Amino acid sequence: MIDLSQTGSGLDGYRLLSAQLEALLSGERDFIANAAQFSAFLFHELADLNWAGFYLVKDGELVLGPFQGKVACVRIPIGRGVCGAAAASRQTQRIEDVHAFAGHIACDSASNSELVVPLVKDARLIGVLDLDSPSLGRFSEVDQAGVEALAAIFLAASDC
Repeated sequence: MIDLSQTGSGLDGYRLLSAQLEALLSGERDFIANAAQFSAFLFHELADLNWAGFYLVKDGELVLGPFQGKVACVRIPIGRGVCGAAAASRQTQRIEDVHAFAGHIACDSASNSELVVPLVKDARLIGVLDLDSPSLGRFSEVDQAGVEALAAIFLAASDC
């Protein structure tokens, strides 16, 4: 596991994670296979997560995709909760305290902060990447930029 708060110069932190993810996904284009690998990669490489995974757009709502963590909500209406807000706005949602977020959907009561990145390819919303943490304020601007960059690598490596 990489402690991103203790990194210095060189190939470290999110730059190292990006290089590792590119290598991990190299040679595979299947979206589900890559999503499964990516969620496991994030869950085990980023500290202080209790859930990492995907909700995919199907029939106008978000449906649970590959993930790591406890069981989760299966369907989320677009526009509802943090994931639905990210899907509706197509903008990353970085929430320091999910309990203060109007309309938060509590799939896991242990989650206290959340980072949700919308997955958009060729102007089409594919779904969202959802990261949850038991710690308040877990995700920084650096985390947001780093995870957005990782999501872009995943999308470029996957057919969807």
